[in-house]
Amino acid sequence: MDEQAILEGLKPVCLCKGIRKSVFLKHIAAGLTSVEALKKATGAGSGPCQGRRCTPRIEELLRSRDQG
Repeated sequence: MDEQAILEGLKPVCLCKGIRKSVFLKHIAAGLTSVEALKKATGAGSGPCQGRRCTPRIEELLRSRDQG
């Protein structure tokens, strides 16, 4: 894994809970394919904003996986 991939994985997706991109990518690689499944597995969307900030980011991760 190169330095850029490591830095990319450290980016927060769920700001309220401090859940990083690498956590979501791990769950996606394990076969989770929906926003709801990812939220349940990670705890995202259960912070003060109730997913208003992270849901679009999770959706983008899933779209990127589908396109790539």
